[in-house]
Amino acid sequence: MIHSTAIIHPGAKLGPGVSVGAYSIIGPHVEIDKNTWIGPHVVVTGHTKIGCDNRIYQFCSIGEAPQDKKYAGEPTQLIIGERNTIREFCTFNLGTTQDAGVTRMGDDNWIMAYVHIAHDCQVGNKTTFANNAQLAGHVHVDDWAILGGYTGVHQFCRIGAHTMTAVGTVVLQDIPPFVMAAGNTATPFGINAEGLKRRGFSPDALMALKRAYRILYKSGLMLEEARIKLSDEAKLHHELQPIVDFLATSKRGIIR
Repeated sequence: MIHSTAIIHPGAKLGPGVSVGAYSIIGPHVEIDKNTWIGPHVVVTGHTKIGCDNRIYQFCSIGEAPQDKKYAGEPTQLIIGERNTIREFCTFNLGTTQDAGVTRMGDDNWIMAYVHIAHDCQVGNKTTFANNAQLAGHVHVDDWAILGGYTGVHQFCRIGAHTMTAVGTVVLQDIPPFVMAAGNTATPFGINAEGLKRRGFSPDALMALKRAYRILYKSGLMLEEARIKLSDEAKLHHELQPIVDFLATSKRGIIR
């Protein structure tokens, strides 16, 4: 399962069924769990932990030092979960001591070519990043988010669950859950209704989310007023609670 031209440091820990392709390099502090496939010409370095059943395609750089001038070689981490597909030329960096010290990706994510995930990013489960989606440092992306091709996200932004961005979107503030966004800079374009239908949201839930969107973006209310009104609505429709919680914790403000 290990190609003869691959270079595996003796300190690396590879689980059963791990495959490493031609000319790939696995560093001394790397741990790779069972049945993960590493393609040819991949470099996995740093204090990196990769779960089982992942597929990492050729020319990826996984676990390299963060692109942060303050980084001084501290033993920070990159942790990747299970069943992720990571396509060609992706770059995932370690965390920094200025944050939690770990860059993290969850499970079942679909990551297309040339995606960059910078230091201290936290990516959830079942997300989709189209080609050339780029995350600056400290970005949080919640479950089921979809980033269109060439989406760029400013540092410290948060992308809520079940969101979707169009191609070429520039995100400078947080995107609340369920919202579609597009443009430079990103502006809201309704609820991701089609995606929510595919994930089993009921017609009643979709109607409640559409009403919530109108309260947040079409009512003319100030943000805090809208949040209070949405809190009342969430008592009747629990699907709205993620929006309420998101607004309460947003640090950069939301796209408007």
